[in-house]
Amino acid sequence: MIPVIDLKGAAAVHAVRGERERYRPLRSGIVAGSDPVAVARAVRDTLELDELYVADLDAIAGRAAQRETIAGLAREARVMVDAGVTDVAEVARLLALGVERVVIGTETLADERALERLRAALPGAPLVLSLDLREGRVLSPQPELQRLGAPEALARLGGSGVGEAIVLDLARVGAGRGPDVALVRELSARFPELELLAGGGVRDVGDLRALAEAGAAGALVATALHSGALGRDDLRGLG
Repeated sequence: MIPVIDLKGAAAVHAVRGERERYRPLRSGIVAGSDPVAVARAVRDTLELDELYVADLDAIAGRAAQRETIAGLAREARVMVDAGVTDVAEVARLLALGVERVVIGTETLADERALERLRAALPGAPLVLSLDLREGRVLSPQPELQRLGAPEALARLGGSGVGEAIVLDLARVGAGRGPDVALVRELSARFPELELLAGGGVRDVGDLRALAEAGAAGALVATALHSGALGRDDLRGLG
């Protein structure tokens, strides 16, 4: 399980259904306040988890990246970051901050060949593809990708040399609907060479077990951690 921190305006925010204009500072049962570094420490110390997925929502929206905050988080945990990266220089800047893996999301991917160009220019860089969805539909500035189903889009992009992919349905984030287990099962069977991380909708330990049985290598979780629906004992039970 990989805890999620969504950054907006230098605060950790509560994400719901991808409606970012409505996101508000996080209110959590495991930490007071919404300082991102304090949240990272609470996740690590309370839940014994030292890996984070961080979404810099300001950068994804085209504003300045929150580099100081990202660097602070990278000192607390092993961090993968989606900051709307589209070029080599931006990848290099994130890695220089201490980021362990850089997420390249379809939501901001400039064109289909952009991921291939990044991989060719940075053959050893730890890149992770994020298949960004809303209600199962691919989010992308590219009309060609928008028209594809999730399996077809992953087939189109998965040949660029990445070994890890996130399947993230924003409509399920913080909505209490559960993850799309059927889609994860389909993608896992079709792309056994990819490590799949499922994002959006995880409610409890039952969802984590269902995703593992469907072939997911991991799951991104936020709301269930802060509400107390998932705790340290639940995670130990998964082992």
